[in-house]
Amino acid sequence: MLQGKRIGLGITASHCTYDVLVPVIESLKDAGATVVPVITHSVLTAATRFGTGEEWIERIEAATGEKVISTIVGAEPFGPSTPVDCMIIAPMTGNSISKFANASTDSPVLMAAKATLRNGSPVLLGISTNDALGLNGENIMKLLNTKNVFFIPFGQDDPFKKPNSLISDFSLMIPAAAAALEKKQLQPLLIIHNKK
Repeated sequence: MLQGKRIGLGITASHCTYDVLVPVIESLKDAGATVVPVITHSVLTAATRFGTGEEWIERIEAATGEKVISTIVGAEPFGPSTPVDCMIIAPMTGNSISKFANASTDSPVLMAAKATLRNGSPVLLGISTNDALGLNGENIMKLLNTKNVFFIPFGQDDPFKKPNSLISDFSLMIPAAAAALEKKQLQPLLIIHNKK
């Protein structure tokens, strides 16, 4: 489905979901794609209980075989000179959702997404935010109605302890990307997460 495709993989600072990153990268490569990683500044600089920025960059570069793009200047060529067939942002935080929905491009990931949309190519979002059914809900609705923006199906990950939280099922990234390349939204969009 993704054989020969050049895929941008934008990573924002949802640190608790990083454990799925390397398997996702491997699945994209197994599907025949070249994966170009792009990160936000906070991914680069944050040190959390899930690891340091340096550790994650090392793992991401080892998995993709590509250097991480960590500057806006480095991401801008996704538009005119080194386009991708599809830009996937996963995980995508509420902060980045808000900025993307309101045309802010103050991070390498958002610049790469803007450049991809400029080319008429799809941007696929894998959301991970505690505020999806709160104030950020209107931004998600705006993006659901934006041309060439698609979503990895999502649902509530903990409806009783975190009722406003939504997270995409990252295991659906490959079929969601294949659908996005055909300018289609993978359905069903709203899912029920399996209990851990």
